[in-house]
Amino acid sequence: MVIRRRVLVRGRVQGVGYRWACEAEATRRGVAGWVRNRADGAVEAVLEGPEAEVEQVLAWTRHGPGQARVEEVVVEAAEPEGLVGFRITG
Repeated sequence: MVIRRRVLVRGRVQGVGYRWACEAEATRRGVAGWVRNRADGAVEAVLEGPEAEVEQVLAWTRHGPGQARVEEVVVEAAEPEGLVGFRITG
């Protein structure tokens, strides 16, 4: 079953390679979507793919790369849109 999740990650997540590491993790697991920095200092992502793989990427978002310090992760469910590939958008 394909699922879609919107994720908002707060903490020290900008300037630490979070987006690039997220792209690598999602791509490795075959999850589509995008990730971007927000003006408020958070990182936002959309993850779409097989439920088990999306859940694995969500688990990764809770700690991120080594330099990150994740303080909060907010996850919202959404309807899949058939995304293909994963990209950094901003």
